[in-house]
Order: sequence, then C-alpha cells, then structure tokens
Amino acid sequence: MKRKVNKSALNTEQLPATPETKAGIAYCPPPDELDTGVPELKHLGGSKSDQWNLMLCNQVMSTAWYGRNPQPGKDLDDKRTAILSFMAGVNPKDTIEGMMAAQLFASHAAAMECYRRAMLPDQSLEGKQMNLTLAAKLTKANAEQAAALSKYRGKGQQKVVVEHVHVYQGGQAIVGQVTPGGSMKNLEAQPHAIGYAECSPVRRENEEQKREALPVAGNA
Repeated sequence: MKRKVNKSALNTEQLPATPETKAGIAYCPPPDELDTGVPELKHLGGSKSDQWNLMLCNQVMSTAWYGRNPQPGKDLDDKRTAILSFMAGVNPKDTIEGMMAAQLFASHAAAMECYRRAMLPDQSLEGKQMNLTLAAKLTKANAEQAAALSKYRGKGQQKVVVEHVHVYQGGQAIVGQVTPGGSMKNLEAQPHAIGYAECSPVRRENEEQKREALPVAGNA
C-alpha cells in the first residue's frame, strides 16, 4: 500500500536566510594521523589546524599591554610581531605545547605589567605593595609553567636514581636498599682486610736448594 504524501506540506514558504537566522557550520577536521594538510602556522600553535593556530595567536596577542590608546602603525605591529616571535621560538610540537606556550607568555606579560604599575611615580605605597605581591606570584607561576613545559617535552624518558651502592667481598655490587639474611647479615660490620694470626714460617723452595749437605760419619 502506497503512502500518501501531503503536497501542501511541501509547498510551505521558506524565509530567506539572514546572518541572524542562518545556522553556522563548524568543520570537524580529521585526526592528525589522517590529516594530509600542510598548516602554515603550526610553528606558532602546534596544531595541524591553522584555525586553532590563528585563534591561539590572537589570544596571546590580546594578553599584552599596548598602552592606553594604541594606534595602528609600525609600533603596534612590531609589538605583535615580537609576541609571535616568542611563540615561534618555543616552536610547539602539538596543541598542548601550544597552549602551554601561550600561558607562558600570558603570565610573563601580566607579571611585567604589575611590575610596571608598581613603579609608577604617583603610585601609592599600598598600590605598589599590592602590584609587587601579584608580580611575585605571577613570576612563580611563570617558572612553574616553564618547568611543566620542559617536563611535558621530556615525556617517555626514563630516569634512574641510584641511592646506595654496597660492595661486598668478591666484588659483588648491589644497588639500592639491601637486607641480607643468614650469614650475609653482618657483612657490613666485618673487616675487609685479612686479620693477623701467628703461624710457622714457610720455607721457600730456593732456600732449601742452596743448603749444602753435611758429611755423616759411617760409625756414627
């Protein structure tokens, strides 16, 4: 049995799409192992998606202080170029390193801004102390972020720490904490040198060969 289709439902009037009513479409990129694209900004954001790299660069540049009324021109462009040069110097290898590099610059910029405000000529004593305190916290956070980035880049590396090395008789070396049992229990307390003990002197073979035989009388 055929299903009847309501033709009137197909003739409904559709309103033209406008920027307010048009739905946006987000593109979902493939995973890195399947992405054959060649990004141009990977050295700045660490991602194979330049959309991400561009967004991260804009976020980083927005954390810097350009003055009260920054004017477009060479000075502003040079400051932004300097920020991007920092990101390129870090050269993030993936998106995680890109985020950590961005946060590294953000904490640095915030700390320097607090130091700048603390040194203003008309700054009050309370304001100076507050800015210096914040700057110290931001500087500490910046150092922790740098250490975290260095640790993340060294992931997968094994670190071996030797705490104790015990060398016993016979040249046997044991690394780490050792609790010997039985006759091995008191080896550490025993002397390594052979103790002195009195005994009969041992004649050397060469000395007996040098001795002359004495004549013996036949009637003796």
